[in-house]
Amino acid sequence: MTEKSALGVGLLGLGVIGSHVAARLLDPTTANAFGRPVELRRVLVRRLDAPRSVALPDGVLTDDFTDVLEDDGIDIVIEAMGGEHPALDHLTQLLSRGVSVVTANKEVVAKHGPALMAAARSSGARLRYEASVGGGIPIIGPLQDDLLANDISSVRAIINGTTNYILTKMSQEGLAFGDALRQAQELGYAEPDPANDIEGRDAVYKLAILASLAFHTTVTPDEVHCEGITALEADDFQYAHELGYEIKLLAIAQRIDGAVQARVHPALLHRETMLAKVEGPFNAVEVEGDLVGPVVFHGRGAGPAPTASAIIGDLLALARGEDSAPGVQMGQRGPLPVRPMRELETQYYLRISAADQPGVLAQIARAFGDHTISLASVIQKDADDRAGTADLVITTHPAREAAMQAALEDLKGLSVLTAVHNLLRVEAA
Repeated sequence: MTEKSALGVGLLGLGVIGSHVAARLLDPTTANAFGRPVELRRVLVRRLDAPRSVALPDGVLTDDFTDVLEDDGIDIVIEAMGGEHPALDHLTQLLSRGVSVVTANKEVVAKHGPALMAAARSSGARLRYEASVGGGIPIIGPLQDDLLANDISSVRAIINGTTNYILTKMSQEGLAFGDALRQAQELGYAEPDPANDIEGRDAVYKLAILASLAFHTTVTPDEVHCEGITALEADDFQYAHELGYEIKLLAIAQRIDGAVQARVHPALLHRETMLAKVEGPFNAVEVEGDLVGPVVFHGRGAGPAPTASAIIGDLLALARGEDSAPGVQMGQRGPLPVRPMRELETQYYLRISAADQPGVLAQIARAFGDHTISLASVIQKDADDRAGTADLVITTHPAREAAMQAALEDLKGLSVLTAVHNLLRVEAA
């Protein structure tokens, strides 16, 4: 390609994000950023007759991937389809053919990143995926290059805008989970089927990518412990506030004694910490390096505009040849052992309902004591005189996850307990 020649671009997918990207590429002012014209040559869609929010030139739309693959005028392809298949198959073919790719697909990168990068290296193509984590927040690039001098010990993040919006509404307005979810759907923050978000899987994919880059290894989604937010109730937020905490869906990856532990779950954070103050659809990623200390990246993590920003940024980098020597890729230094969740040591919050009668606390304390768990506090809340029950909010000193789960099973067997509501981990500042 000469300096003045047009940059030929292919686009896979014309949904919300793809439409945003296409509109920006078709804007004549975009050429100013690239220093040359940009030609959107082919756009792959499922249905040619579906309504579109963006007007495309005649002959650009196709429902046949071969039209994209065999177009020699396409220099770079943007993948905005989402999902594992057929996106994985398309990306593999493109990279093997020597066509560089920009993708926002966290599932494909999390599950197949090393294999795709190997295909790219073999053919001389490039793969960039800044938009796969954190929307418009630049985090992939800093982990690959800017923080390379650091020995990174941990990544703690709020990386799902949907769940953070829901939890913010539950915390600030006392909404029930279902009501907060409906609001998120009405505003477009949550999909009609929100399972990937509210069950934590979306955050798992993103954390697998971040952990793999931070620790120069390969962490697969299957190796990330996962819990969603569907069991949280308004009472948990009320009691958390009284204890000085906020509840967030955290994605945490740590390197401990030469092993990696990665987990996604709701957690209590002290209200004065930076991550506790991340609200609404915003995301934040906190990276701890031995030289730089804690660094926080914060911004909009959901929505088509932030994602399009990251995609266009990757496209610019490829077009300018800035990706000729990326610093770190997933799996670069080989595998690290995975530290099982049962070895986690942290504090815990537990909310239960029990019979309001003498001797109950002694039975509860014995269940914890049998597993060498020390209680920090036991607070009685909301007694129901008619039912003869009361809510108990229990916090512990640091304990092993395995011991806590064993104590929980013992508690469930106590006849004086009427319900075990929520067990949440408490993250240190």
